[in-house]
Amino acid sequence: MLGVCYYPEHWPEDWWATDAARMRALGLRYVRIGEFAWSRMEPEPGHYDFAWLDRAIETLGGAGLQVVLCTPTATPPKWLIDAHPEILPVDPDTGRTRGFGSRRHSDFSSPIWLAEALRISEVLARRYGDNPHVVGWQTDNELCCHDTTLSASPAARDGFRAWLAARYPSIAALNAAWGNVFWSMEYRDFDEIELPVGAVTETSPAHRMAWRRYASDMVVRFHDAMVAILRGHSPGRFITHNFIPMPETGVDNYALAAPLDFASYDNYPLGRADLAMARAPAEAFRPWMRTGLPDAQALLFDQTRGLTGKPFWIMEQQPGPVNWARHNPRPAPGMVRLWSWEAFAHGAAVVSFFRWRQAPFAQEQMHAGLLRPDSSEAEAWPEIERLAAELAAIALPEPTPAPVAMIVDIEAQWLSDIERQGRGYDYSAVVAQYHGALRRLGVDVDFVAPGADLAGYALVLAPALAMPDDAAVTALQAADGIMLIGPRSGAKTGDVTIPAGLPPGPLRALLPIRVLAVETLRPDCPEPLAFDSGSFASTSWREVVDSGPCDILASAGYGLPALLRHGKLHYLATLTDDAFLDALFTRLCDEADIATTPLAGALRLRRRGALHFAINYGDQPALAPAASDATFLLGAREVGPRDLAIWTMAGPEG
Repeated sequence: MLGVCYYPEHWPEDWWATDAARMRALGLRYVRIGEFAWSRMEPEPGHYDFAWLDRAIETLGGAGLQVVLCTPTATPPKWLIDAHPEILPVDPDTGRTRGFGSRRHSDFSSPIWLAEALRISEVLARRYGDNPHVVGWQTDNELCCHDTTLSASPAARDGFRAWLAARYPSIAALNAAWGNVFWSMEYRDFDEIELPVGAVTETSPAHRMAWRRYASDMVVRFHDAMVAILRGHSPGRFITHNFIPMPETGVDNYALAAPLDFASYDNYPLGRADLAMARAPAEAFRPWMRTGLPDAQALLFDQTRGLTGKPFWIMEQQPGPVNWARHNPRPAPGMVRLWSWEAFAHGAAVVSFFRWRQAPFAQEQMHAGLLRPDSSEAEAWPEIERLAAELAAIALPEPTPAPVAMIVDIEAQWLSDIERQGRGYDYSAVVAQYHGALRRLGVDVDFVAPGADLAGYALVLAPALAMPDDAAVTALQAADGIMLIGPRSGAKTGDVTIPAGLPPGPLRALLPIRVLAVETLRPDCPEPLAFDSGSFASTSWREVVDSGPCDILASAGYGLPALLRHGKLHYLATLTDDAFLDALFTRLCDEADIATTPLAGALRLRRRGALHFAINYGDQPALAPAASDATFLLGAREVGPRDLAIWTMAGPEG
């Protein structure tokens, strides 16, 4: 199913019916509206104008389109800011109030903001909750984008103090837990605690971790309350949210997604590739400049699906040049179709394009749409026509559970940000490296939270479990499959101190080792890593481990144990190169009886039910590794440049 993002408030009303008819003719079924329209819905405080929105919904619904209505809380109107300037966030780095004039100019800690956001959400939910054309809701829009999770406002400071007082029995207990005797950081009262910003040098890691947790809780509180209002006034309609890339929210994404029916994601491959490869030489970037990176979208699709374990939506799919990256090229021919099919391969139920018509005004006037500002068809139009016809001919089954689970840990990401120790250690990059290695082996992956049920997974990977709680340890103990835990696991207590008995802390119940020391190396100064008669690289982060009774499977410089095994659990005590992960994951998959298909170049595989997908990001044809009895539903064994093939197999594995 396909959809589009539409802004009726941007266009003359006599265009709406023609737009709706063209949407239907293109094969679109869903239309998202309203996420930035608060000033039109409530032009004056308490004075609502929904007549235009009533007519827009009726026009779209009358054309056979299904409406996804949004709460408009990403853009508080000017009158609200003027009446309550205290809802504006404060930049933690500069101390400057972030003012009106763009979007996301609100502070999750502000009780006034929370009340106002819930008020307009309830007004909308009451009015449209049972509208027959409204099939679902999107909460807000891209929560936390533009680095808006953290705010250094007075409201955030006061809220943080109350949050701490509720979690520590006394100020003495907090001082002890944080180690505030160091540098005379002890407090006499919770009201003395400031936000950990603006100090001469680094502030306490415990203080910063607590602030991250508090800020995450405030976003979740905001979102939970909004979802509850929509549930109460709009039964039978789905509720979703369009996430930005998971590492960028600064929030516990699993907690944020918990009340949703499914998660959605906004997919902008070229903008993301330009930002990710900003420092890469031209020869490395050029092959992906118009396609995006071959594994980047898949990683985010898998993460989005993992938030709820259900089919997800692409709420915004890039159809042409965007306006917000450092450089904004056009997609290569065929890529809009390919990105869309790739999302479906990874479990998407709907792909919705941003936006219907390119705006000729304001901040995003250089952002392409399906139509140009003069309403002529933009470059992506024929690709979407083709995509709609293909989808009509191929039934998409439910997504298939993967054989591999990867545990992603928001607190490991926060620790990576707070206590880098070495500039070569980046938790998100480690997750991407593990995921990319499995992709090169043609192995599907499910992302899960720490403490999730791991039953049924033949292989479980945890790139890092920084501060595992009892639930996370219990889940690992109950796991059926082979496990690999990466370095910096069990490294800290919940208050960011070194655990008694040394790391890996509570994971020693599964793995009887001790991490005696940690060193970080320059990324360009690797040392040898010996494994299975091969030589690889030990890089960036290395641990000196007392291996105890464990078997040593690989060793790094100076003979340090680098890969250890105890029963079905493996511990990797170093960061490493792609070649080592390819070799290690091949060995683990073989032992776990997981079939692998080593891939070269830019060809990638994915399964969805009985459907097999081969997706070629490259500029040269590639052969799909399909058996001789495969039946091709789309494409052929030779997959063309920037193209795909879909096939089924005969027999029970089909």
